[in-house]
Amino acid sequence: MSIDRLIKAQQEENQQIVAAILNDGSNATAEYTIEHHFSSNNFDRLEKTAVDAFKLGFEVSDAEEMELDDGSVIFCFDAVAHHLLNVDLLDKACEALLHLAAKQKVDYDGWGTYFIDENGEEIHEDDLEEDDFEESDKQPLH
Repeated sequence: MSIDRLIKAQQEENQQIVAAILNDGSNATAEYTIEHHFSSNNFDRLEKTAVDAFKLGFEVSDAEEMELDDGSVIFCFDAVAHHLLNVDLLDKACEALLHLAAKQKVDYDGWGTYFIDENGEEIHEDDLEEDDFEESDKQPLH
């Protein structure tokens, strides 16, 4: 897929994710921790990507090694930003990071964040209790 098509698909996904999080009741005025995920089976390429992401202003997590189901090994890290859950900001960041991933020949695996309650507290899945789930499908209630 061309870089332009990847960017367009990511922008559409950004709109859907932000709408879903906010529709679930997450705090629209809070500052979010946005974790952009990168992976590669080539550690040197991934390391260069991390350096470039840092130069773009992102915090960079330590690289981790992961074994996949097929036994192969990949390396991954997160490029982290802190800002409002705003589609325009996410679109700009994702476009820059997709170009970076293409340049370094690594995978950009999208982004993630956490639900933030009305008090501005991040809610992690580990923080949820059994009472936070509907009996029918055991999906977290936001």
